Amino acid sequence: MKPTLEAVAVSTTFADAGGGRIAALDKVDARFLPGQLSVIVGPSGSGKSTLLHALAGIVVPEEGRIVSDAVDLSTLDEARRDAWRLTHCGMVFQDFRLIDELDALANTLLPAQFKHVRVPTALRQRAQSLLTEFGLPARSGPVARLSRGEQQRVALARAMLLDPPVLLADEATASLDAENGQRIADALLAVARTGKTVIAVTHDDKLSALADQRIMLKAGRVVTAEQTQA
Repeated sequence: MKPTLEAVAVSTTFADAGGGRIAALDKVDARFLPGQLSVIVGPSGSGKSTLLHALAGIVVPEEGRIVSDAVDLSTLDEARRDAWRLTHCGMVFQDFRLIDELDALANTLLPAQFKHVRVPTALRQRAQSLLTEFGLPARSGPVARLSRGEQQRVALARAMLLDPPVLLADEATASLDAENGQRIADALLAVARTGKTVIAVTHDDKLSALADQRIMLKAGRVVTAEQTQA
């Protein structure tokens, strides 16, 4: 099966406090297939979020390629990577990146406002449906008043709004209690089963147990990449 998204010998570094360079990713190879839930695991500082951001076209590798449907994202300028991400990729950031002053529905609808002058009724209905699915009222006042777990679910609804072929989630269950964490883990698996490519960075053993593929990073390198029996 042809991968939706692929990292090919990806390396990148970041500056340390002394002005030197530290390897964040070191010749990482990874393939992500449609219809699968993949998890990226490993200790803190192993490069998990950096890899996810590279797959989203946010981080540009210093070496190697990020390939989506034969397009090398690494060769695109920032504007074209942003355009690719809007149409191909929904993303849940670890810090959510919600607009505090807006309510849950308005935050969920933000991706639609980049594509439409007036948000279509169908997208409004989809946003409301996603929020209901995740146990959130659409009109709840500013999201700044919500708990971190509720904000996390708003961020996931926003990422899913435009029904992108790729969904990237950075610790999507980290701020949730056991019940809601399981609800989101099941939702991610269900999205994958519709034919989407779902990639999640996680420390959550329950989410990891549902995965079709587990990639373990250590010090910026892939130490294991295994298909599971999930």
